[in-house]
Amino acid sequence: MRNFFISIRNHLKKAFDNIRNERLKNNLLQAVPFWIASVVTGIIAVMYARIFHQAELLLEKMMNWHDWLIFILAPMGFVFSWWLVKKFAPNAKGSGIPQVMAAIELANPKENKLIKHFLNLKIIVLKILSSLVLVIGGGAIGREGPTIQIAGSVFRKVNEYLPNWWSKISKKNMIMTGAAAGLSAAFNTPLGGIVFAVEELAKTHLNYFKTALFTAVIIAGLTAQTLAGSYLYLGYPKTGDVALTIMFPVILVAGISGILASRLSQMMLKINRWKSRKLKTDFANIIFLIISALMIASIAFFISREILGSGVGIMERVLFTDDKHEDWYIPIFRMLGPALSFTSGGSGGIFAPALSAGASIGSVISGWINLNANETNVVILAGMVAFLTGITRAPFTSAILVLEMTDRHSLIFHLMLAGMVSSLVSLLISRHSLYESLKINYLQEIRRENQEN
Repeated sequence: MRNFFISIRNHLKKAFDNIRNERLKNNLLQAVPFWIASVVTGIIAVMYARIFHQAELLLEKMMNWHDWLIFILAPMGFVFSWWLVKKFAPNAKGSGIPQVMAAIELANPKENKLIKHFLNLKIIVLKILSSLVLVIGGGAIGREGPTIQIAGSVFRKVNEYLPNWWSKISKKNMIMTGAAAGLSAAFNTPLGGIVFAVEELAKTHLNYFKTALFTAVIIAGLTAQTLAGSYLYLGYPKTGDVALTIMFPVILVAGISGILASRLSQMMLKINRWKSRKLKTDFANIIFLIISALMIASIAFFISREILGSGVGIMERVLFTDDKHEDWYIPIFRMLGPALSFTSGGSGGIFAPALSAGASIGSVISGWINLNANETNVVILAGMVAFLTGITRAPFTSAILVLEMTDRHSLIFHLMLAGMVSSLVSLLISRHSLYESLKINYLQEIRRENQEN
């Protein structure tokens, strides 16, 4: 195998040496690594999405067979997911987006060597395994955040494997582009991937890496579409013939969703801090995980299964069926489930759970104020944008993602309004987003470990 790769390198070197136009040669040398990494990212994203979906279906089938199995599956899933991460790849825990943000900040001459702690091949494997185990155990998690860390790892490794004669590529640009490509492939939302890179990740001017960014997002997205087909993440909800007065319910839902999302972020950060102070042993962590798992299992068994999984089923039902109005307690469950799952120490994202929490809030409030079906859909979509904004503090990314998931271009102003209202309300509650706070924690930990070593 080693001789095979050496042979490929030699053939590539000869091919590039034969190119006489230096500008063309340099552009190709800069572009090819992004193309390769984008194709690999698209393939992994599609495979991961399919396996993750099968894991959710497996949980559903087992509960339909014997619903009491959740009391066995949940503790086992939570503990095993946590153990996999702790044992083999501690920085694979959680969403993965804070780790990518931390890696971007470490992309400087002094700290370059620390990036490998957040982005590597082991993390790719453990990110997938841990999240699958957790979702089979009833964890309320998504796969989109993990896909972003996986993509960042792919792009970093491609950059690392480049031979010495290859034109040098900025590690920071490579990682940011990888994250954007990962989001694009995970949701089939190329514009969302680009906006995410600019709004959430980029600290430098877009001009420095815009060509690589656009190309990577397109290639990763096309690769995913080639394997999975052209699809929308959710579909085409009906939103026609809605009066301008719908803006008032949109603002109401956006404000409430922003407040609740910010409170959820604070709660998860407090749980993490409490765990780091109080749970000093593996035994204590296992007890915490079993209690968390049994809480989710009890709610799923006695009240509602909608606390389980990513929540995509909730979004599909309230947007595309006549059963549009959730019970008042479902938003609470859709926040409690991710809070316990996200802080478990296993791998799992919060993008999809945040969208489902926002959808359930919009569903409940639209029922209270007696909106018709199309108006309800608009308010549900606004709640999705607003809740995701409250978590990420990225209103434009949230609006564009939901826009592309549903192909509702006529609602662009409604969705952007929801994102902006949520962003303003969230800032009144906490200054930093969940991801920003976690990124700071990761950086402090890795720098402290580096100094000790």
